[in-house]
Amino acid sequence: MKGVDDAFLGVGDKPGLDIWCIMGSNLVAIEKSMHGKFYTGNTYIILSTVELKSGIRQHNVHYWVGEEAKEEDCLVASDKAVELDAALGSNTVQYRETQGEESDKFLSYFKPCIIPIQGSLPSPMRISGDKSNQTTMFRCEGEHVARVTEVPFSRSSLDHKAVFIVDTQSKIFLFSGCNSSLQTRAKALDVVKHLKENRHCGRCEIATIEDGKLVGDSDAGDFWNLFGGYAPIPRDVQDTVMTELMTTSSKKLFWINKRNLVPVETHLLEREMLTSDRNYILDCGTEVFLWMGMTTLVSERRTAITALEDYVRCEGRQSSARSVILTEGHETVEFKMHFQHWPKNAVPKLYEAGREKVAAIFKHQGYDVTEIPEDKPRHIISCNGSLKVWLVDSGSVTLLCTEEQEQLYNGDCYIIHYSYIEDGKDYHLFFAWSGQNSVNEYRVAAAALMLSMADSVKGHAVVAQVFEGKEPEMFFLVFKSLIVFKGGRSMAYTNFVFQRSDINGWYQKDGVALFRVQGLKHDCIRAIQVDLAASSLNSSHCYILQAGGSFLTWLGSLSSPSDHSLLDRMMDKLCPLKQSLLVREGSEPDRFWEALGGRSEYSKEKHVKDWPADPHLYTCHFEQGLFKAKEVFSFSQDDLATEEILILDCVQELYIWVGLHSGVLSKEQALDIGKMFLQAGIHQDGRRSNEMTMYIVTEGDEPKFFTSFFNWDYSKQAMLGNSFERKLAILKGSQKLETPKKSIRKSSSSLPRRPPGISSEPTTPEQRAAARSFSSASTGNWKLARERSPAALSPASTPSPSPRSRSSSTSSPSWNSTPSTVARRLFPPSLHASPEAVATGTPRRR
Repeated sequence: MKGVDDAFLGVGDKPGLDIWCIMGSNLVAIEKSMHGKFYTGNTYIILSTVELKSGIRQHNVHYWVGEEAKEEDCLVASDKAVELDAALGSNTVQYRETQGEESDKFLSYFKPCIIPIQGSLPSPMRISGDKSNQTTMFRCEGEHVARVTEVPFSRSSLDHKAVFIVDTQSKIFLFSGCNSSLQTRAKALDVVKHLKENRHCGRCEIATIEDGKLVGDSDAGDFWNLFGGYAPIPRDVQDTVMTELMTTSSKKLFWINKRNLVPVETHLLEREMLTSDRNYILDCGTEVFLWMGMTTLVSERRTAITALEDYVRCEGRQSSARSVILTEGHETVEFKMHFQHWPKNAVPKLYEAGREKVAAIFKHQGYDVTEIPEDKPRHIISCNGSLKVWLVDSGSVTLLCTEEQEQLYNGDCYIIHYSYIEDGKDYHLFFAWSGQNSVNEYRVAAAALMLSMADSVKGHAVVAQVFEGKEPEMFFLVFKSLIVFKGGRSMAYTNFVFQRSDINGWYQKDGVALFRVQGLKHDCIRAIQVDLAASSLNSSHCYILQAGGSFLTWLGSLSSPSDHSLLDRMMDKLCPLKQSLLVREGSEPDRFWEALGGRSEYSKEKHVKDWPADPHLYTCHFEQGLFKAKEVFSFSQDDLATEEILILDCVQELYIWVGLHSGVLSKEQALDIGKMFLQAGIHQDGRRSNEMTMYIVTEGDEPKFFTSFFNWDYSKQAMLGNSFERKLAILKGSQKLETPKKSIRKSSSSLPRRPPGISSEPTTPEQRAAARSFSSASTGNWKLARERSPAALSPASTPSPSPRSRSSSTSSPSWNSTPSTVARRLFPPSLHASPEAVATGTPRRR
């Protein structure tokens, strides 16, 4: 390829890492056994290739600059990164990584850590000296990735906010600053394990020292003797540079005219400001983005990268600001979030669109075509459990009989309880289902009642809030067959309809109705009543038309034989002992169109299943009262720290995982945190609607449909203690395999001991009141009614409150408060960062 280094030809075809070192004007490939070993005097180019579930390969290019690297090598690296981007079709994201300020994504490639080596890359004939007899000292920061920096072996290197490792000939000491988090301490143990295995061949002692503890600790005495005796550590100094960057809210946008930066005057950033024939710099304080238009030339992009480096250098922010280089059409979520509105990219790539059209043509001609390759089968849930369904109505719930529990109405709310046995354990899955036309008060009530039921069962309980039209596959699996009618049986919906004198579309046994029939590969069928109009039809589906006492089944021209077999099964459910008239698309009788109100246009394109989504994991916290979420890259089970609450984003559904020691008091709090995640726009496709499925999974109650996203080790699930204590027990080979209590609500005595300045329980009257409000909301004043007969479901059986509003999303009183007030209601003080902690990433020392 013209203008591309020969070293880049053919790379990126396989998942994994490719690394090159800049040696003059040449690239030297680094063998895999040396990956993660970076020399401070060199500059490297790293290519990360990941194959997504869709089959598309995702490329990220990083160029790492050592603190002693030559300026010429840095310029060569930036040029080579542009060449590599061109060789890969100009669809990469490029990151400039500075030693000591690497991005979390970059560090996640090299677990447990990278420890830069002093000097330059030696020649093949040169053998580095043995450092096993030297005493070295490392500073460790980071909760999900370890940021390890070698520091001078001196008492002055110690502080209160980090964790330090002192590696001697016979013993490794781990010193935990009093303001370091438990997660940071646990992550530092991974580094200790790495040093023990690689520098000591697994033969050395490990000692842990806590800042401020001296009495009765022989290890602490040995540790301080290394420094000539104990002396107090000075108070931590606030990082003023980082504080200024973190508190700066203004964003600066420039477009690049050759190497000159032209400011773009604006108060709000809009996508329309970026044109495809220009390159732009967006300065967001801690990050500086370079956006390159799709039609810009390679030479223009090289000039733009030089302008970016000049800008960062002139600002004096080479080490404090991270540079990210993007190409139009491949923007990251972090970049899009800085814009007021960013349109969803709904246009498929050219080859994807062409493939789908060809598949539809062959399908239309009767060929069996698989548009999307089947994903590897993932364990969903056992289909041999028992099902119970309650209707939420007038301050109580009514248990439906077996014949009616597979018939839901879109004007009502229901609680579904599915219990099953898996690996000899009892599991309970609860759904709070809200119909599209349900009353808002009943949506809130359904969620509260569901949480109360879940707290009362024995075994492992998982709760989920789902909305009509956005149900996950698992929701339909527990039903086997399901019919969703228009209308409602609750008093609230009945009163609402009669007040408006609007019963159009309400299902009646002798009326006219249209049902779309669909099925899943797990032998599960459903029929959804749709609007009675020809526009509701789709050539990809099959339909049942009820016209008074007669029935017609309509086969779409693009539907499959398996879809046709579902119609007979659904007819037996919907209208037993009734015969239907089979109608194929294109040969409909006049009475078919008359029942639908006449002919009209409808979708005749093949409905293609979406590509399976790649999950992303986020950790949640608050900064100055504002909700923040940070992605955890290359995640594993070890990232589920018991002190945290994490969100697994699977695009169509969210899993909110709650650690037993996170301080979250109820499942209702966890649901509210999920809503805040959606409203913050962090979700992968940028949606801000609350109407998507959210599962609440408590530590220790994880079902297989959650653990299947991880390489799960069940022995870790049974350990006691906080994150640090658990990892230390594994490292020393003395883990306690006892089962912890599976409950979100915990007393203060059962929570792990935290460092000074970190509180695990509400202490002020306001905090206790907020906790009580959440606790009372989950139990509520709602009473559970005993099982009633079907006759009890008559609208006239019980009085009903007048519905005040109808909304597409569940609301909560907490949303009327300020962000800081909401934050303090949702999280204990331990998860709130002080102004100093915002800058340093750690709590303030008292």
